[in-house]
Amino acid sequence: MKKTIIYIFLGISFFGNAQNSYNLTEAIAFATENAYVIKNAKLDIDKAQKKKWETTTMGLPQINGSVDYQNFLKQPVSLLPAEIFGGPTGTFAEVSFGTKQNLNASATLSQLLFDGSYLVGLQSAKVYLKISELTKEKTKIGIKEAVINAYGNVLLAKESIQILESNLKLMTKNIQDTKKIFENGFAEEQDVEQLQITKSSIESQLSNAKRMLSLAKNMLKLTMGISMNETITLKDTLDILALQSSDLELTIQDFNIDNHIDYKMEKNAIHAKELLLKLEKSKYLPSLSTFVNIGTKANNDKFTFTNTNQRWFASSIFGVSLNVPIFSSFKRKSRVAQAKIALEQEKTNLTEIEQKLQLQVANAKNSYQFALDNLKIAKDRMALAERIEKKEKIKFFEGVGSSFNLTQAQAQLFSTQQNYLQAIVNIISTKAKLETALNIK
Repeated sequence: MKKTIIYIFLGISFFGNAQNSYNLTEAIAFATENAYVIKNAKLDIDKAQKKKWETTTMGLPQINGSVDYQNFLKQPVSLLPAEIFGGPTGTFAEVSFGTKQNLNASATLSQLLFDGSYLVGLQSAKVYLKISELTKEKTKIGIKEAVINAYGNVLLAKESIQILESNLKLMTKNIQDTKKIFENGFAEEQDVEQLQITKSSIESQLSNAKRMLSLAKNMLKLTMGISMNETITLKDTLDILALQSSDLELTIQDFNIDNHIDYKMEKNAIHAKELLLKLEKSKYLPSLSTFVNIGTKANNDKFTFTNTNQRWFASSIFGVSLNVPIFSSFKRKSRVAQAKIALEQEKTNLTEIEQKLQLQVANAKNSYQFALDNLKIAKDRMALAERIEKKEKIKFFEGVGSSFNLTQAQAQLFSTQQNYLQAIVNIISTKAKLETALNIK
């Protein structure tokens, strides 16, 4: 029984950890469904669908009911010539018309028969929905790039910690060895102090790298839509991502602007402006609607409306309403002119976006090619710095080299190590930027 419980516990732990362990592809897939901005984008689409139906209902039958109850606390008095009732001529009799209490219930069915603005409104609702869908698509592309950058920053911090810990371990051993040489009179105290300064610098960098790792993980969780309280682990390494991100084909890939999300959004914006122009023009057209009203009314000086013997008087009416715009002091003409100007501005924006997107792709390809070249250079520099540091270390411990030269060589090595890691991250981020520019999903 005890073994079963242990196995169950281990199984839960295994699956729990598996669910919080991601490679880059899994992290992107998770974020495109669970990121906070994605959730809001989905809600915007839901809202747009509801808005579309709201607009549609304006042209469907509408039924409204009303109940009016009146109780005259003091009934109005009217004056009538007294001679009607047999009184003297020239005098007036005070009379009150109607009953003290009245109850009126009615229902009205109305139907819009024709309205140009309603037809345009239906088309605009579809455009509004399309805007929300395109916004979600753009958000997904943006989330992909953000996750790639955040994921790379976590790996950069992790790799930096590993290198710094390795360097610290080697530096500690160097100091111990140098102390022994110093105690035997074959080195100066300054040699030990130089190495201790370098060690102190490594310890400071290591402490900062650990803090950066925590911040980078929290940024990744925020980008993916994961609670800060959850623990996540990353399956990939920088070397794996560097290999996956090295794709020279991207630098020669053709750019299809028609499929780019920004271009599609601007085309949709032009469509929206065209509908706005149609809306303003439709206001020159008449509107036609019809209605049917059915009601019943009861009157009494006392509240007897719930009694079965209370008399109710029914009524009904059918009507058609035609509204014809005649003259608005050229207000409608001015609004049409404004809509035309807005449409021309949007078309100008489309031309500008075409040029910007072409330039953006060119810049992204150039940056990516530079990152690929720089990675090879950074790797060669690191290998060279390792050889130099090794030679200076041998010369120092053999008594033919100075501690200053060794310290300089070690500082150079540590710098090239960080540059190499940064070069890998730059490849990952510039590739993501190029894929965004090319609208690769």
